[in-house]
Amino acid sequence: MPKVRFRDSQIEMAHGAGGKASRRLVEGLFAPLLYGSLQESLGDAARVEMNGTPIAMTTDSFVVKPLRFPGGSIGELAVNGTMNDLAVAGARGHSMVVTFVLEEGLPSSILEAEVRAMSNALRRAGVAMVGGDTKVVERGKADGMYITTAGIGIPLPDLHLNPRSVHPGDKVLLSGPIGDHGITILLARGDLELEADLRSDSRCVLPLVEALVQEAAPGVRWMRDPTRGGVATSLNELARDCGLGISLLEEEIPMRDAVRGACELLGLDPLHIANEGQFVAVVAPDFADLALHALNNAPGGEDARVIGEVRKEPANAVLVSTRYGGSRIVDMLAGDPLPRIC
Repeated sequence: MPKVRFRDSQIEMAHGAGGKASRRLVEGLFAPLLYGSLQESLGDAARVEMNGTPIAMTTDSFVVKPLRFPGGSIGELAVNGTMNDLAVAGARGHSMVVTFVLEEGLPSSILEAEVRAMSNALRRAGVAMVGGDTKVVERGKADGMYITTAGIGIPLPDLHLNPRSVHPGDKVLLSGPIGDHGITILLARGDLELEADLRSDSRCVLPLVEALVQEAAPGVRWMRDPTRGGVATSLNELARDCGLGISLLEEEIPMRDAVRGACELLGLDPLHIANEGQFVAVVAPDFADLALHALNNAPGGEDARVIGEVRKEPANAVLVSTRYGGSRIVDMLAGDPLPRIC
């Protein structure tokens, strides 16, 4: 029997935050018992072959609270999040299935609004919903609605993504401002006496990915959408998987003033805040200018930046050079400062 290394005595909120606890759970329990030889290549989506035809598959669940928030809602988020997992795995979304877990007493008008939001997001993404399931649970058991999805995609040609292909000198690109989604959700809950003109960045990133691939496919090494755990967690996972260091320039990381201010007041690191409409890419240095030009000229990619590079040291870590001349190591998210953000 495979060896199980997961030793936590019970499940905590942090196990769903996408950081260290999540990794312990996946690598220590799920991977050895469920995935076998595939566990070294685990990611947000998987590539498989069916009778010689390559496809990409992903699954996701959405438990965001509140259901609606500035810039989006759970229905739209379910489509965008699923399609983004496929896009950063190098695949164009083709079709989806969905499961609704509904709470007894949920107003039909709320359900209809979310189904309409999902329908609009499907149309914008050019994806078909081909099946689904519905379950209803007792009052107080599901915060109104949870949504689970599965998506199938078609791999983009001439794109080969693998963290082991990352080399020192490669450039780290970010598609746009970080932290919008996580801080928007936090403020939308109304638990804090803070106000800010912020909207979630929820969107399908496939058009940006396709623009990048069209211009720089041979040089694109790796991509990830930094949702739970933020940019820091995604890049820490990359650093560990490739055995190298990631060096970031703080002043080059795009961020809205409202996000920076909220994080300073709350003691949060913006690099740990979830995003739902951005992605990080590592590109060979010879293709970096082409890649950035492609993103900047694509609708919605105007704020894309080169935010750092891959180095030999510090191995297996992410180092941020601050705007004041110092530097700091940014680790993977340890707890769960913003639960239920997607």
